Order: sequence, then structure tokens, then C-alpha cells
Amino acid sequence: MSLLAVEHVDTGYGPVAVNRDVSLAVHQNEIVTILGPNGAGKTTLLRSIAGLVKPRRGAVLFDDRDVTALHADEKATLGVVMVPEGRHVFADMSVRENLLLGAYCRKDRDAIEADIALMENYFTILAKKRGAKAGTLSGGQQQMLAIARGLMARPRILLLDEPSLGLSPLLVSELQGIIIDVREKFRAAVLLVEQNAGLALSVAEQGYLMNSGRIVASGSIEQLKQSPVMQELYLGKRAQQNHGPSRASP
Repeated sequence: MSLLAVEHVDTGYGPVAVNRDVSLAVHQNEIVTILGPNGAGKTTLLRSIAGLVKPRRGAVLFDDRDVTALHADEKATLGVVMVPEGRHVFADMSVRENLLLGAYCRKDRDAIEADIALMENYFTILAKKRGAKAGTLSGGQQQMLAIARGLMARPRILLLDEPSLGLSPLLVSELQGIIIDVREKFRAAVLLVEQNAGLALSVAEQGYLMNSGRIVASGSIEQLKQSPVMQELYLGKRAQQNHGPSRASP
């Protein structure tokens, strides 16, 4: 049974259709990536899963429960937590206050303090900067804070939207280890939307390729690399024929 299942979801804004008949699955303790060019509908799909946008059709299932109509705070309480593109830290609040906001749905105050200590132990720069305003942090430090704030909700699945955006190659390499540790150390599955295909393919086990709002290829990372659509979109190789959604046989 999948931890998260998206079934035939259509999503849009006003008259504009963005996602069309999208289905995907993420299993417990799995890292899955969604790749695709700008405008493919990746962020809208994450927002639909997180409860920030309501799908027009289809269903979002979490732990075999239909959560399609739930709002973001309700989904966060269940363990579906999103770290948005652009980090969106609360710039005028301290690092510690940002971490506390990540636990706003929780009532276990003692455990929250323990988790803040855990985040500061893992993201050591956050301990050094705990009293600093989040807006004074560097881009890489803000990304660490955004991920730590997401982890404060104790997610069962963390939705990461373009976490490498604007980061230097050195910080992208560090981010690679952090994404893996979200699973290994913090025991959460990860659904990663990422323009940096090298990063995404290095950490994920399964992947989906989106284009024009649809899933056009899916499978294991090795299968995805061999997909003609993937090679055309990312490697500049022209496919020999038009391909619909494809999945290589194991």
C-alpha cells in the first residue's frame, strides 16, 4: 500500500487547467522525484497534495484515506508537510521562532523543545543563529531553516519544491545529503520537485517526468534515464517518435 497516492488529478486556477489526469505514488520511507521543464505543473501538483489548491477532479489518498478536501493545516497534522519554493521563511522573526512555527499543529510542548534541539544539533548553523532574524541568513541557511521548520511538524512525507533554487554548487552538494537524511535520520518519505536533474536523480529511487501538465514518463531512476522523453527534454536528444506516458519494464 502506498503512503501517498495521487489518482487522476486535474488542477487549475480559474479557467486555466494546469494538471491533467496526474497519478503517482510514494511509499513509506521512499524518495520520489518529479522532474519537468518550467511550466510543467510540478508546483501546482505539490500544492494540490499539500492542501493549498483543491483538485477539480481525482483524489489524493494518504495512508489509504481520502484527504483530497482537507486543508493544508489538517494535512500537516496527519503528516503531509510542504517546504515551498523560495524558502519563505518569516524574515522578521528569529530562527527559533521560525522553528516553533513549524510545530504550530503540535501540542506536545516538551517534545517540541527536544525537536528544536535536534534540529540545532543537525543544522548546526541554526544553533549559532537561533536569535538572529531569519531574513539576515544567507540563501543556503534559509533553505536549511525552511527544511528544519518542515521537519518540526514531524512529517511522514516531506514535499520539497525546488530546494536547490539559487544555491551554489557547494550548497547543492550539501543539500543532497540533507534530503537523504530526511529519510534516513528523520524517517520521512520525500516527494521532491526539482529543476536540477542531477540532484534529483542522485537521491531518488523512483521518478516521474511531467510536461504540459501531464505525466509523460515514470519508473525507477534508471528506467527514467533511458526514457526517450527524458532524453529529449533533458539531454537534448530528439525522440524517434512521439511518446505518450511511458514506463520501461523492470
